[in-house]
Amino acid sequence: MKIIVSQEIESVCPTFVGACVEAYVENSPYCKELWDEINALGEKFKCSLTTESLKEISGIAATRKVYRACGKDPSRYRPASEALIRRILQGKELYQRDTLVDLVNLASIAYGYSIGGFDADKFEGDTLILGVGKAGEPYEGIGRGMINIEGLPVYRDEAGGVGTPTSDHERTKMTLGTTHLVVLINGYDGDEQHVRENAEFILQLLSKYCKSSGGSYFIYHLQKKNKVDHKSPFTECGLY
Repeated sequence: MKIIVSQEIESVCPTFVGACVEAYVENSPYCKELWDEINALGEKFKCSLTTESLKEISGIAATRKVYRACGKDPSRYRPASEALIRRILQGKELYQRDTLVDLVNLASIAYGYSIGGFDADKFEGDTLILGVGKAGEPYEGIGRGMINIEGLPVYRDEAGGVGTPTSDHERTKMTLGTTHLVVLINGYDGDEQHVRENAEFILQLLSKYCKSSGGSYFIYHLQKKNKVDHKSPFTECGLY
């Protein structure tokens, strides 16, 4: 499988760096220990952030900048990481879905990146292309029905969109039956080290809470070959 970053993304974010995490996992309806971590981080945020200052977190600020460059209002279509932290700061509980969804949410708020988690067995074809949503492009957001993704960064497989920084697609969503997981980390701030740390954090969480035997990840850039880590089976990326 390969991931291609389009010229549309290059034009608005030439420093983009992403990470693709892959693992075989066992999902569960709920994990108390995982939620202990989520709640502890939430309490830390309440002491250190406001709904305005969270916008200055590097990954969130960069994603908002890309939204504006693509013609999307980031205060109307908030990046997922911002929306999750904002909810915590407003004193609202995060939605509890299942262990994989909750784990990806923790990884997102811990590092400030918008992260997509997918059932890899539901992808069509062997290539994902990161581009920008078109006017009228059909896209069914998870739990949101049909949404307007014009101007949003979007990963597409052969059948269409699978993930944006605001909402992933119903077709490729994780479920309790998911065993083959792919997680995509979107580093619009260009901070490769931080993206790598986020990927390593996800692998650690999967080992602790989802019975992963290790997993793998690779880094992908614009116009650069992937730097493969942990014996990843994914070996290619490029510019489209």
